Amino acid sequence: MAFTVFALQLAVRLLSFPMYLLDFLGLWNWIAKKCFPHFMVRFTLMYNEQMASKKRELFSTLQGFAGPSGKLSLLEVGCGTGANFRFYPPGCQVTCVDPNPNFEKFLFKSVAENRHLQFERFVVAAGENMHQVADGSVDAVVCTLVLCSVQNQEQILQEVRRVLRPGGAFYFMEHVADERSTWNYFWQQVLDPAWCLLFDGCNLTRESWKALERAGFSELKLQHLQAPLSWALVRPHICGYAVK
Repeated sequence: MAFTVFALQLAVRLLSFPMYLLDFLGLWNWIAKKCFPHFMVRFTLMYNEQMASKKRELFSTLQGFAGPSGKLSLLEVGCGTGANFRFYPPGCQVTCVDPNPNFEKFLFKSVAENRHLQFERFVVAAGENMHQVADGSVDAVVCTLVLCSVQNQEQILQEVRRVLRPGGAFYFMEHVADERSTWNYFWQQVLDPAWCLLFDGCNLTRESWKALERAGFSELKLQHLQAPLSWALVRPHICGYAVK
């Protein structure tokens, strides 16, 4: 089976040769950073339509982590186009972090469409290094479809714990590797190298729940599910929250 996966991965790489050549020349990353936000505008519309009930259920408890003033201070890591804004509670004070500055115009369009929120600022930074955000300064951190593409999951989770106040919560919704005995996992392995280049660092085979279990949160509420999505490769999901 391992040889079959390797052989098919090689075939996919050969078919994707122009993409790999551009990456070798140092051009692909620039192209991907420019084009990816346009893809995400369309993808998140589809994703929100199919996952709306799951997102509403997940974020329904956010307000319970508000500080003494009743205001919820929220940091979204890997905010992208602002696709989660409509699911946040009214009056929520939102700070956004994303390493791709090309998301900014799409993000501010979402801000304009979600006047129930109090938008604070947009910080261009990787989640692994959010030094612009002070220690213990937010009530909640959110990331959705982010842990699949970060360089270092352990480091980003350390940063999440650093910026959360004691008793604050980290909310997540992520696609992950399928069970290893499934055909879907077989195809996740085959397509992962090309998928990672095509979708700006996204990995199909990450077992992100393991990083969350090791992150040192005092409480972890985590659910595995098969998301009602059109693409089978990204149907395996985890969602839930962890308390500092």
